[in-house]
Amino acid sequence: MKNRITTLLFDFDGTLIDTNELIIQSFLYTLNAYYPGRYSRGDVLIFNGPPLIDTFASIDPERAEEMTAKYRAYNIQQHDALVKEFPGVYDTIKMLKEHRFKLGIVSTKMKGTIMKGLKLAKLEPFFDVVVALDDVKKAKPDPEPVQKALRLLGSKPEEAIMIGDNYHDIEAGKNAGTLSAGVAWSAKGRAFLEQYNPDFMLETMPDLAEIVGVHVK
Repeated sequence: MKNRITTLLFDFDGTLIDTNELIIQSFLYTLNAYYPGRYSRGDVLIFNGPPLIDTFASIDPERAEEMTAKYRAYNIQQHDALVKEFPGVYDTIKMLKEHRFKLGIVSTKMKGTIMKGLKLAKLEPFFDVVVALDDVKKAKPDPEPVQKALRLLGSKPEEAIMIGDNYHDIEAGKNAGTLSAGVAWSAKGRAFLEQYNPDFMLETMPDLAEIVGVHVK
């Protein structure tokens, strides 16, 4: 690798912790309250990634804020029951931290919900920076959140990788000048992410350690 990687930025949902079922159920609960029977599991997968307000505004601009509040209330209530761990994430993140990599989260989620998930997964001690939706004016794929994380970490774009399960993550990295990595465990599938030409594709999280030269024990 031409430039030594010192900094690893991660999306949160669907990348570090498996919130896919929580997100699907939250969308179905909310949308069925307004449009009974109209949306199925397959229909809501496309909504995973963009800010909630943008998604609901595309469905019903007049009630977007109301729908967002309904979604968030259900999501928080069901959070701990529906969130699961992805294999290999905890051990890999812990190892990367021990090898002195700078670790950050760049998410389109609100900070309070991110912190709740980090605590549940016992990942909180490993991250130096969390850039949430409520920390920026523009969300991914705009480069602002990635640039803010890099600034807070004292890192340059060329020494960083942005890792995520959605095209917003890959494009945000590219827009900010970092390398990018998709995760094959994305709910949208490996083939979907490959259309956006990430620099790397992780089959499992330990693949990231190998990419940056840390050998998994």
